[in-house]
Amino acid sequence: MDVEIDPSTLSGTARAPSSKSYTHRAILAAGYSGGALVYDPLVSADTKATMRAVDAFGGDVTRKSDHLDVDGFDGRPEVPGDVLECANSGTTMRLVTATAALADGITVLTGDSSLRSRPHGPLLRAIDELGGNAESTRGNGQAPLVVEGPVSGGSVSMPGDVSSQFVSALLMAGAITDEGIEVELETELKSAPYVDITLELLDEFGVEAGKEGVGGGGGTYHVEGGQFYEPEDGEYHVPGDFSSISYLLGAGAVAAEEDDPVRVRGAYPSAQGDSKIVGVLGRMGADVDWNRDDGIITVERSDLSGVEVDVGDTPDLLPTIAALGAVADGETRIVNCEHVRYKETDRVSAMAEELEKLGATTDESQDVLRIHGDESELEGGVVDGRGDHRIVMALSVAALAADGPTTITGGEHVDVSFPDFFEVLYDLGATVNR
Repeated sequence: MDVEIDPSTLSGTARAPSSKSYTHRAILAAGYSGGALVYDPLVSADTKATMRAVDAFGGDVTRKSDHLDVDGFDGRPEVPGDVLECANSGTTMRLVTATAALADGITVLTGDSSLRSRPHGPLLRAIDELGGNAESTRGNGQAPLVVEGPVSGGSVSMPGDVSSQFVSALLMAGAITDEGIEVELETELKSAPYVDITLELLDEFGVEAGKEGVGGGGGTYHVEGGQFYEPEDGEYHVPGDFSSISYLLGAGAVAAEEDDPVRVRGAYPSAQGDSKIVGVLGRMGADVDWNRDDGIITVERSDLSGVEVDVGDTPDLLPTIAALGAVADGETRIVNCEHVRYKETDRVSAMAEELEKLGATTDESQDVLRIHGDESELEGGVVDGRGDHRIVMALSVAALAADGPTTITGGEHVDVSFPDFFEVLYDLGATVNR
């Protein structure tokens, strides 16, 4: 689907979608339990993959009007009756690969071509260390994966600079092993706030887990075995998603009507590292205010200036910051970003190349992306969303501030994390044609 966005001014109030990261974990945690209700979930292409996985392991996920009714497999996952198809969801594949290691038999997991290019080697080796057997069918650490269990727990070591999701997967599965699981990091952990999200959610489901010495190149995460997933009152409420909020805030900062700001509801504090977008916007000169008690962020159109941003812990913010940098004065320098190249697409090169089509000037090295705002004049044009929801939404932010219309190919991919993104932009006043 091609989407055309004209230069626009925005105003009004939008509600943030629920967090994809929390929704994935909540669905699986409810699956590990005897049963639970998950309220305010983000129902998207990715989270549907996790729902299918819970079903495949012997649970049952039923969609209701405002919640998911999950009949869990009570800590005893069955061997799926067919290949487990994770589509484009790397979070699903990584979290449930550890679930598969608990099943007494062999599970096969695969996904689409993008997912089959993403690395899983450290998680496969960890399962082997725990007494299971986990292999890549092509011997390259990439899906399709074959996992045989059950594992009973133990200690493993792994690098932290590939994906924090490996740690989250082992912590979630480790709670229902006999011995528990301890993960020692061999290197600095990238995207560490996402493991904090996992720890926060485990606590909400009555599971004790912790960390020691994390940061500065190592540390340990651990979870005791023999625990039960039991959320208070049998229910869990998913918070708003700051990765998605970043596009709405970015849109307000570059396109809000004068003296008529954009407001975003549902922005309550949590362990989400991507809440740092509020501080990044503030550093760039945006007039932004966060009422944490009411969960409302207000942002006005502002003259932005380039800054340096380290995205080691917040990789999903890179596309948004890159789009803002193309509008800002001066240089925006995004550092510590090599791991962002291994997402649904190489998001570093994707943003550099597509912003240049609109008139921006950029350059990149393996670990740094620079956007030269003083040399950029966004004119509009045709850009490729690269089949990546975050690239599509970030380019939409840039399109609002361009001098002419912008056509973005592959607009349907917003369904992965923010299915009604274009409707929300339209309601705020954007001219959007699909």
